[in-house]
Amino acid sequence: MNMLTKVSPFVNEPFTDFSKEENKKAMEAALAKVKAELGRDYPLHIGSKKVMTEARIVSINPGDKDEVIGRVSKADQALAEEAMQVALQAFESWKRVPAAERADYLFKAAELMRQRKHEFSAMMILESGKNYAEADADTAEAIDFIEFYAREMLRLSRINETQPLTKIAGETNNLTYIPLGVGVVIPPWNFPLAICVGMTTAAVVSGNTVLLKPASTTPVIAHKFVALMEEVGLPAGVINYIPGSGAEVGDYLTTHPKTRFVSFTGSKEIGLRINRLAAETAPGQIWIKRVVAEMGGKDGIVVDETADLQAAAQAIVASAFGFQGQKCSAGSRAFIVESVYDEVVEKVVELTKALQVGLPETNAPVGPVIDQGSYDKILNYIEIGKTEGKLLAGGGKAEGNGYYIEPTVFADVDGKARIMQEEIFGPVLAIGKAKDWKEAIAMYNDTEFGLTGAFFSSDEDRIEEALETMHCGNLYINRKCTGALVGVHPFGGFNMSGTDSKAGGYDYLLLFTQAKLTSRKN
Repeated sequence: MNMLTKVSPFVNEPFTDFSKEENKKAMEAALAKVKAELGRDYPLHIGSKKVMTEARIVSINPGDKDEVIGRVSKADQALAEEAMQVALQAFESWKRVPAAERADYLFKAAELMRQRKHEFSAMMILESGKNYAEADADTAEAIDFIEFYAREMLRLSRINETQPLTKIAGETNNLTYIPLGVGVVIPPWNFPLAICVGMTTAAVVSGNTVLLKPASTTPVIAHKFVALMEEVGLPAGVINYIPGSGAEVGDYLTTHPKTRFVSFTGSKEIGLRINRLAAETAPGQIWIKRVVAEMGGKDGIVVDETADLQAAAQAIVASAFGFQGQKCSAGSRAFIVESVYDEVVEKVVELTKALQVGLPETNAPVGPVIDQGSYDKILNYIEIGKTEGKLLAGGGKAEGNGYYIEPTVFADVDGKARIMQEEIFGPVLAIGKAKDWKEAIAMYNDTEFGLTGAFFSSDEDRIEEALETMHCGNLYINRKCTGALVGVHPFGGFNMSGTDSKAGGYDYLLLFTQAKLTSRKN
């Protein structure tokens, strides 16, 4: 089938079952293949040019600090400016490419990534410290984003058919969604493929050109994606790969008069800085820059006395310690009503102590945190937690030649404590006691963030009230608060969690386009 005619219903990419020996062996083979490629030098991509620089970003394996993943060329302001000029020039032709043709590049990319799924996952296992399942889910989500946004662009290109304007006599009216211009895409390290791919392909399929500045801890997996887009024939200059310092390259491009939008996922502090810098009008700038920001969270799970307590405890542990708690959706807080508090805490501690910490390539349930800075920060928060709550599990470093930290549980933590209020972004869980389910919800809402949450109960009236009163962008009932699926759970949060951009949803591409109405007298 010609890709241009591909309009079959969207279906999420299935996850791999690694309990099956053939799948486990396939991943082991992919890891061996990727390991044979480690230590390479990677260039910048500026249009059709591949630029090697003396300055390099050295990516290391957080699970084995002696292993170099790759050395990635590092852009400076002069190279960032060159990339901007290339992107501006490429935009003039790319914006005229029909939506169906732009989508076609994405469909081809999704198919190629699907064929090499384990290789992409293996690179993430080594570069970001994900275990098999976490890396596989990341790659599946990347494929989902590519497919979903391609279909979304086709839908928007047919908007006059699907959402016709009100007709009046004597005129023909049409609404079209046209691209914005050159955008700066700054993805995070914690979903180094999925979010990088989603942010970039959404912008590109909408007709924009992109300056991609990947996270400095995971630049090699981003390069692997850029190389794939080049392989499927995406025109030079549509995606420009320019790793570099946030202070030097990131700030320069954010304040550039020709930057039309900035798409960012990362910390609250950097997101607010980008928003502030982008709000200033530079000389020669003729638009208001658009900022799309997802800035993290301090997410939590509420459990009442009618809940399935074992299921609740399992969800708490999975939400808190999946990928070492390094998800903006991670459930780092739990609020449990006092009548079942001790029972749930006991179950959580038992499940936490059963988690094994080890090298991701051996598929250990808990791996390393991303780098030395995170390692030191999390261990410092654990020391703070020892003064704010009762330590019941973990509490320190774990063995291994990497950034390993024990999954840590604190109980009897006050809602105003630092470990309840501040985003730690590591394997640290704080549990608080509530007199009843309403107080538990109030404690959950007492945060500057508002990304994800979960409510465990079997009482329908309480569930209905929780659905209305728990203030977050993604609320789940009787399941964990991580694991949003593209097209199923559009993802984005309130308050300091960002602009509620709802990635993987039907509104997302509107953020990278502008609506143009044309009216013609008959």
